[in-house]
Amino acid sequence: MTDAAPLADESGNAKAYSVSELAFALKRTLEDAYGFVRLRGELSKVTNHSNGHVYLTIKDERAAIDGVVWKGQVRGLQVRPEQGLEVIVTGKITTYPQGSRYQIVIETMEPAGVGALLAQLERLKARLAAEGLFEAGRKQPLPSMPAVVGVITSPTGAVIRDILHRIRDRWPCRVIVWPVVVQGEQAAAQVSAAIRGFNQMTPDGAVPRPDVLIVARGGGSVEDLWAFNDEGLARTVAEGRIPLISAVGHETDTTLIDFVSDRRAPTPTAAAEMATPVLAELKALTSDLGARLHRGGGRVVEERRGRIEAADRALKRVPDLVRLAEQRFDIVSGKLGAGLARNAAVHERELVRVSARLSPLLLQRPQAVQGQRLESLVARLEPCMTRRLDRLSERLESLAKLYGSVDPDRPLQRGFARVARADGSLVHAGAGLVSGEAIAITFGDRVTRQAVVDGAGGDPPPLPRPGRRAKSDGPPQGDLF
Repeated sequence: MTDAAPLADESGNAKAYSVSELAFALKRTLEDAYGFVRLRGELSKVTNHSNGHVYLTIKDERAAIDGVVWKGQVRGLQVRPEQGLEVIVTGKITTYPQGSRYQIVIETMEPAGVGALLAQLERLKARLAAEGLFEAGRKQPLPSMPAVVGVITSPTGAVIRDILHRIRDRWPCRVIVWPVVVQGEQAAAQVSAAIRGFNQMTPDGAVPRPDVLIVARGGGSVEDLWAFNDEGLARTVAEGRIPLISAVGHETDTTLIDFVSDRRAPTPTAAAEMATPVLAELKALTSDLGARLHRGGGRVVEERRGRIEAADRALKRVPDLVRLAEQRFDIVSGKLGAGLARNAAVHERELVRVSARLSPLLLQRPQAVQGQRLESLVARLEPCMTRRLDRLSERLESLAKLYGSVDPDRPLQRGFARVARADGSLVHAGAGLVSGEAIAITFGDRVTRQAVVDGAGGDPPPLPRPGRRAKSDGPPQGDLF
């Protein structure tokens, strides 16, 4: 611990470290001493975290060490971390101070030999097969006469030259080459991008979409062909809508893409032969079919000619055929009159039998029943109508009384009068009238008289009492006594 604090204080006692000081001092010491480590072991407890990091444990028969792959390094790994896979990793040793554990931060990971690669491939193959990606029912048929062929391969090398030469000899058509690398870390991604790019083309675009695709690569070791065992590439092939032929390696080489593709070719040249027919063979086949069609037409003509000749020989005996039909007609016409007579007799007997059961009683009986029902209904209906008319009469009388009580002319019969202004509005109070205003007075006999208001409002003068003489303003009368 070169950068740690002094081991003793002024009193000569050992220095008391804090937990954090000791933990980070150990962290710096391990990182300085083991800044680059190459480690071989078996993976276990592999955990793919939601944030993209991968946590795992590397172990052998006697020890184990925790490891972590940060998400920025996951894409660059040569193999996918899986449980039980034997790998060789490189990285640096560090500690996790919160838990006082040391671990390795992995930067690269590669399989520890071909056996590990094949074991990983078998596990991936079993998983994809369980998902149904290898089933024959989902594979598309190849077009018989493609107009455009798409080739995904390296633009350099013998593979593309062999494919182009073979297609040119067999079936002259348009070939579109999508150049990619076919080995290394970028190979799987570029091949997947090429397959998706071809599938996104349209038939009527500037560059027409191919009718069939060929993914080709020459032979090589397992490590050289490992890019074609990528899971993402296999799923891209399975999702494609264009039929695809896999031609990776030689006949004995097998990769994951061979199981997912629609057809597998042992060599790139064989893939070109699968994708295209032979023009010369088609011409020969067309010529042979034309000859067969001509011979078949000749046989049909000969057959029709024989049938016409046979019919002609039969037509020579037309009088015999007519006489036979005439004889049958005479026999049938002779039986027709008797048959009509028998039919009429049968219907006559049936009419007599039915008419015997017909009598006026059949009509009178339902009529009598309906008459009785009508009389019963009339007898029941008359009291109901009487009661209803009585109720309606009572109601009409009550409405008449109500109408009389609200008749505005009824009070006039008792000595009252109705006063109205010139505009027809009723006068409810005398205070509302002014001197000189014209009014109309209606009496009990429905006679209306016109009048003019005179004088100011106030109480009316008292009426003279009967039997007494009203006082006058004249001179007082003398007394007789």
